[in-house]
Amino acid sequence: MTTPLTPDALEAALRQPLPGLAAQARMAPNPRPLRPPTPDHQPRIGAVLVLLYPAGQEGELHLVLTRRTDTVANHRGQISFPGGRVDPDDPSTAQAALREICEELGVCQADLRLLGALTPLYIPPSDFLIYPHVAYLPQRPDFRPHPEEVAELLEAPLAWFLDDSRVGEEEATVMGRPVRIPYFLVHGHKVWGATAMVLAELAEVVRGALSA
Repeated sequence: MTTPLTPDALEAALRQPLPGLAAQARMAPNPRPLRPPTPDHQPRIGAVLVLLYPAGQEGELHLVLTRRTDTVANHRGQISFPGGRVDPDDPSTAQAALREICEELGVCQADLRLLGALTPLYIPPSDFLIYPHVAYLPQRPDFRPHPEEVAELLEAPLAWFLDDSRVGEEEATVMGRPVRIPYFLVHGHKVWGATAMVLAELAEVVRGALSA
């Protein structure tokens, strides 16, 4: 990023109309149904947290992803944001996302600041409707990953997801037909699917904040 992105600027950008499906589709497997579930269908509700914080010698904004273990209930071994199912006792999807990052990564700081939300995203294979929330900490957290849920932490500069040179694509066969799968390359891992789609929308919001 050519100019520093402040939390205030990002918070203001998240209050504006979001780029939504158009931005998510850039990193969606193709073909992939992007329609939300029909009104008569009740998917499971989940929440994830995009945590931003300064790191490195320059204090550049970073975010954290996790590689899930092979023993969790959903999305085993995949790269994802901290998050999970919204419990009945959670007062909101935002509070569920905060609870999840506390449980998964030990990030429970009182000074964690919610900046806003991105567009909810339906994941047909797991039948989850995911609500992504964005938060900021003024310092790098002391991560304490839960060993039963988190196999690996991946910390990356936010600027990486604005860099087209970090986007790749591969072809796979799903249910007997070819599917093109775009991904972000992060520390040797291919970040694809719902996580990449959330990152694509975040990147568009960041671009808007930087140009405002």
